[in-house]
Amino acid sequence: MTTAALQTVLTVPKRFRGPVGVANGGWIAGAMAEALNGGGRSAVEVTLHAPTPLETELRLEHVANSASLSDGDKLLVEAIPVAEDLEGPGFVPFNDAARAEAGFVGLQMHPYAECFACGLREPGDGLRIFPGPVEGSDLVAAGWRVPFTVSGEDGVPASIVGAVLDCITGWAHFGPGESALLGRLAVQIHRPVSPGGSYSVVARPTGREGRKMFGQSAIYEVDGTLVAAARATWIAPR
Repeated sequence: MTTAALQTVLTVPKRFRGPVGVANGGWIAGAMAEALNGGGRSAVEVTLHAPTPLETELRLEHVANSASLSDGDKLLVEAIPVAEDLEGPGFVPFNDAARAEAGFVGLQMHPYAECFACGLREPGDGLRIFPGPVEGSDLVAAGWRVPFTVSGEDGVPASIVGAVLDCITGWAHFGPGESALLGRLAVQIHRPVSPGGSYSVVARPTGREGRKMFGQSAIYEVDGTLVAAARATWIAPR
């Protein structure tokens, strides 16, 4: 007996780009988590097999407890549920997180200056999350003031939350001029994000293995309540 696939279409607007010409990996991860989870609070692990093109009708398929995104016959992304709760790297108060932004190495040299999440785009267009080192720790952090321009009818979507959780895990590793691409992101969203709200976004590096870099990130409310968490694998170029 085979399980029939449920097919829909996903198109990534140009606004949500990461590297030039392709989708932000965290945005895709959040969108896939939403598609698989239907707004549930369990963790979803998303593997990026190939860059996702922009402004292109892509095939989103659900089979049993997994989801995939394809461009014709080319598999781009897979998502599966994860039976664990993701931990945050540790709370940083909002004012301290905002102060850390002054040390953001992307202000010196940014490999993806057009990135929706961490790029140097106009306020309200990009998220402008600029994580810098937190003094006396191995954490990086930024203050996130949620623009109303990312809110939909049902509030801030999981795709936006995924984008926020994504890039900061890379910047936990990157020095000036360094870069990598997201390979995998596990995402867990515990509570809604409020348009216009203020949040601390925090990450830490958790290891390195050859070209792979690992990190964890989280979004916290001003009182330290965990809003969402992620675990990332990045792959540096050869």
